[in-house]
Amino acid sequence: MTRGMTQWRLWMRQCAAILRLELKKNFFSRRAWWIYLLAFAPVLLTGGHSLDSMRKGRWGCSIGEDVMIYAGIFQFFYLRLGIYFGCVGIFTNLFRGDLLEKTLHYYLLAPVRREVLLASKYVAGLLASVVMFTTSAALAFLLVGYHFGSAWQDFLFRGPGLGYLGWYALTAALACVGYGAVFLILGMIFNNPMIPAAVVMVWEAMNWLLPSALKKVSVIFYLKSLCPTEVPVDEGPWALLAVVTEPTPAWLAVPGLLVVAALILVWAALRARKLEITYSE
Repeated sequence: MTRGMTQWRLWMRQCAAILRLELKKNFFSRRAWWIYLLAFAPVLLTGGHSLDSMRKGRWGCSIGEDVMIYAGIFQFFYLRLGIYFGCVGIFTNLFRGDLLEKTLHYYLLAPVRREVLLASKYVAGLLASVVMFTTSAALAFLLVGYHFGSAWQDFLFRGPGLGYLGWYALTAALACVGYGAVFLILGMIFNNPMIPAAVVMVWEAMNWLLPSALKKVSVIFYLKSLCPTEVPVDEGPWALLAVVTEPTPAWLAVPGLLVVAALILVWAALRARKLEITYSE
């Protein structure tokens, strides 16, 4: 028992040391600037919308319409573009970035279990992506209706507003969990993870056209089920091709995404045990 506790404490100290190094890379490296821009672009958009409305002295829309506008921004920008590409940039570089910079061998030569190294890198990437995108999603939601003043405060604190905000933050965090695990393993398997990332993007984008059984083999299907406001996307000439599928209830979607991410991480840990590097590329 004592030996097991000693080993566990050693792993925790190693994990904390790796986390400090990786968090610096994810938050303060030169390649992180475009992820910040990607994450906080909607904040500028919704903030500009409120400032423009207050400057003109007229709203031009109702709170319900602003909430629907935000729902569209969240589902079409955050889930399909912002969080997706942000996770591509963060998680595919967890190992690939060190390989390109010829620094990965320092980790592999250290007396650290590969599983501890992988878990630490994933947690660092997850913390960075969750902090960036949940903060952005929350700020964008708070700002989209800020110009309504006290009416917006009533919606937040006496109406369903805070509940909506909580679900959007949870959905953004789970998107980072799911896409992070996917792109971590892609970065370990492929020399050029951008090609499989593009394939995954097409698959996720085509989700609404897929048969019901195939819809469930995607991350976006479960994330959309968690969004508090449904956005109609199956309109126009393509509506005839759309397949309507009953959304997964939250009590299944949340643990389902976590289980899938855990299975992918187990697979990645098994590959990490056999990880070999060459700088001849």
